[in-house]
Amino acid sequence: MHKEYQYSFEKLKVWQNARKFVLEVYQITDKFPKHERFGLIDQIRRASVSIPANIAEGSSRLSSKDQAHFTNISYSSLMEVLSHFYLALDLKYINEKIFNDLKLKIYEISNQLNSLRKSQINK
Repeated sequence: MHKEYQYSFEKLKVWQNARKFVLEVYQITDKFPKHERFGLIDQIRRASVSIPANIAEGSSRLSSKDQAHFTNISYSSLMEVLSHFYLALDLKYINEKIFNDLKLKIYEISNQLNSLRKSQINK
């Protein structure tokens, strides 16, 4: 797609990173036991998809208060994903290295979301 046809959320580094994060989540959860298909896999995937989706939805809101609300929802979904990955680690569906790599990406996205929220509040 041409850059001149981008929506505002597509230009946000946090949305771009959250989108990449979702792809990684799907790749990792593909390796979970099949009996988790309608359990933990579904929960992690839905929460991860919610992160960039709420950034995009928030960008369409006119008031900065509404925008910040959707950024908060994205952050909450990100923390939900982290909590689920702790459980995946406990269940030995992922190893420490994968967990630590994920946690670092979550940390980076959370910082970006916090910066975005501050900019929305201070408009």
